Formats: sequence, C-alpha cells, structure tokens
Amino acid sequence: MKKWIGAFRLRTLPLALASIGMGTFLAAAADHFNGTVFALCALTTILLQVLSNLANDYGDSIHGADSDDRQGPKRAVQSGAITKKAMFRALVVFSVLSLLSGAALAYVALEDFGTVFWFFVGLGVLAVIAAITYTAGYRPYGYAGLGDISVLIFFGFVATIGAAYLYEPVIHWDYILPALSTGLFSVAVLNVNNIRDIESDKKAGKMSIPVRIGRPAAVFYHFALLTVGFGCALIYVGLNYSSPWQLLFVLCLPLLLKNAKATLVKTKAAELDPYLKQMALTTLLFVILFGVGQLI
Repeated sequence: MKKWIGAFRLRTLPLALASIGMGTFLAAAADHFNGTVFALCALTTILLQVLSNLANDYGDSIHGADSDDRQGPKRAVQSGAITKKAMFRALVVFSVLSLLSGAALAYVALEDFGTVFWFFVGLGVLAVIAAITYTAGYRPYGYAGLGDISVLIFFGFVATIGAAYLYEPVIHWDYILPALSTGLFSVAVLNVNNIRDIESDKKAGKMSIPVRIGRPAAVFYHFALLTVGFGCALIYVGLNYSSPWQLLFVLCLPLLLKNAKATLVKTKAAELDPYLKQMALTTLLFVILFGVGQLI
C-alpha cells in the first residue's frame, strides 16, 4: 500500500483542489454553494489528479524520462516498486472511477441527462485522455512541450469555470480572470518541475518548454507566469470591487516572489525540488485567501 500511496504523489493534490476551489468560492460569493456538488467536485478532481500522476509514472518509464539521470524523486515503475503491468491496470481502474465520479457530479448538479450533462461527460472523457496521453501513448504531447497549454486549459478554464457553472448554470465571463490566475499558477508548478528536470528531459528527448528555450528564458517565463496570474486577480477585483478584504490574496505575494527567486538561484535539481510543493501550496493558499476575500 505504501508504494501505491507514493505513486499517487499526494503532494500534487493541493494544486488540483485549488482549481475547483476557485470555482467553488466564486459560486459561494454569488450565494450558490452546494455541499454535495463540492464533495463530488473534490472527489472527481482527486481521482483525475491521481490518474494523471500514475500515467506520468507509467509513460516516463516507457519513454526514458525516468532514467538514472533524473534528479527528482524516484518513480514507482522506474524503481521497480510497481510493475508496468500493475500500473497499467491502475490506469484503467482510475479512468473508470474518474468517469463515474464525473458523471455523478454532472447529474447531481444539473438534475437531468440533457445536452449540458453530456457536454460535461465529454469534458470528463477529454480530461481522462489528456491525463493519460501527457506522457503515455505513442506520441505523448508532454514530450512535444504542450503540457503547459493542457494545464492552463484543464486546471484553469475547465476546473474553475466548469465548477462554478455546476453550482450556478450561468456563464460569468469575468470568471476567466481568476481562472487564468489558477491556471497560470498551475503552469508555474509544472515549469518548476521542468526546470528541475531539464537535463534528464533533454537526454530523453522530452522537449518541455525549458528544454526548448533554455534555462535562462525558462526562468523569465516563470516570472511572467506568476506576474500575469497575480495581475489577473488584481484586475478581477478592480472590476468587481466592493471591499478592501477582496485584496486579501496579496498576502501571498512574498511566497510567489520566493518561488520565482528559487528558479533563478537554485541551479541544482535537489535544491529546486522543494519549491514544487511550495508553489502548489502557495496556489492553494492564494485561492483560499482570494475566495475568503470575496465572501467577507
């Protein structure tokens, strides 16, 4: 059981919860919170995140990114703790569980099997496919440097705006701004990971953004992700200002600056690795402070 818990990579779950948390807080601020919908949102998100982590473990072991040259934590398949066959079975199980949970979420929230229900089921299928094909499959898109776009779409727009819609079936176009904040901060987590693994990814042919543009430009890119993400939150508050409490999320700024500085000065993989968790937790804290500020 311990080896499977390790493969689940629980430290990534705060980031997944942050994305649906932003949508939940926005809905709650509009007086449309539903506890059952939140529970199913959280469950579906956790299942999809674990599926993504297992697929990443499986795919990188096949394509060579999880080699002895990799400086991050050892993966389950790479180390031999879990066989490829057992990991493949786990992918099937978590794919089915994710789809069942997502379908239950859509039905409970929408209360019928209409067009919108099937639209959300389709989004669930796309999320499962995206989670698996990031590093697994014949031509994994993560190896082409497209992981950042996928993270922005699913952790930003789909999770935040989709969650908000399930509480209140109305499209609020200004929600794009906080969705961009969570999406860009999520991309920043991936970017820290890719900067850490830049040398081993290069040898494995994994053309992540840092591999393509080089470390100095990847650091600049990281600063841009954090700056634009933070700026989107400020613009949203400016457009919907009613209380200074809405700026509560500004308390996260020192943590964001600390993470940005780490990508600049921490040149060894082992030194940079803790800032993956730090950025994920900072994103969750940002969402909580932003959300509480909207509610007060």
